[in-house]
Amino acid sequence: MVKLDKFLYRNTGLCFAVFFVFVLWAFWPRYFSDVLGQKEMRFHTHGITLTLWCILLIVQAYLIRTKHKRTHRLVGRFSYLLVPLIIITTINLKHFRMQGSNMLADRPYYSLALILNGLVLFTLLYGLAIYYRLTPLVHARYMVSTMFAFFTPVTDRIISRHFKPLLQFVPVLEGKPIAPVIGFAMADSLLLILLLWDWRTNRRLDVFPIALGLFVLYQASVLTFYHFAFWRAFGAWFVRLPLS
Repeated sequence: MVKLDKFLYRNTGLCFAVFFVFVLWAFWPRYFSDVLGQKEMRFHTHGITLTLWCILLIVQAYLIRTKHKRTHRLVGRFSYLLVPLIIITTINLKHFRMQGSNMLADRPYYSLALILNGLVLFTLLYGLAIYYRLTPLVHARYMVSTMFAFFTPVTDRIISRHFKPLLQFVPVLEGKPIAPVIGFAMADSLLLILLLWDWRTNRRLDVFPIALGLFVLYQASVLTFYHFAFWRAFGAWFVRLPLS
């Protein structure tokens, strides 16, 4: 069996590129195919920052693969600006889209957990990657894990348009399927494969178990928080803030 270290070194850039292709596929009809037709700037700022993140992942993996470590470190500093912009634009867009929502219903609170808690998950994984930036094998694993934080925006759109029959197998909230459940299952399965692969070939349990645990906690929050008074109070407070 090929060691995961070797696979990540040789193929991480390709994996990021494949994921970016799925991002383009998912967002092509409503965004990339008519960028100039989209008049709301919040969609552009959010879309640009996340597109830049995908490109950054690909470029950084390529620089490591081609042994341009100094350039990799220099380019990586751009993430110190980009990640805060991702956080700001995501919060701004979510706040904008919640205006006028029926705050007596459950779905606004479910959706808020999906986006904001996903943003917390991404920030934690990125933060761990930066904390371990001087330990390349740990750093690389956490950077790979950040990709999974953006799974459901991609899988939801692709499944809803091209694999709609799958939605009959997921739970329903207020008459609408909870499509992210499929993306959750896919992300968890891939992380579990990486976890087992890492243990089998490297005897490592220092990254992917943590990443998988964080993902499971995030997913549990999405599927349960809308029931709780503390989250509904937070959601009502969040909507009233002057953020968009």
